[in-house]
Amino acid sequence: MTRIDFYHYAEDKHRFACRLATKAYESASRLVVYSRDRRALEALDKALWTFQATRFVPHCFADSPLAAETPIILAASDEQLPHHDVLLNMDDEWPPFFSTFERMLEIVATDDEDKRKARARYAFYRQRGYDIRVNAIEGERRQGE
Repeated sequence: MTRIDFYHYAEDKHRFACRLATKAYESASRLVVYSRDRRALEALDKALWTFQATRFVPHCFADSPLAAETPIILAASDEQLPHHDVLLNMDDEWPPFFSTFERMLEIVATDDEDKRKARARYAFYRQRGYDIRVNAIEGERRQGE
């Protein structure tokens, strides 16, 4: 059964997503970042290129010919996914295919609207009996680079 980790109090979801992607890459994990919104994925793509000046996090979109050999995949659907290790949900709703992954990550921002949407996703997972862990983000501004 998929293990789900919620990270809450993110001041900047894209920045924290970059931190999680970097951590996944450094630990040799393969990560799929999901959002139905292609523009949001393009913004994350740009953020990953500029996140750290001294390190590169290999990533591409799921429809790229390099997807099968790239550890971080940006995807707007479950089509063409080369692996199902870790899923980072950047969408407002739960991904319909999340249960095909070993682990899923959810980031919750500090604004009330994002918290409301995250609570709905949390309740959805909890009602279905998933193992959920909640993690507070500490020192987001001090960590990273």
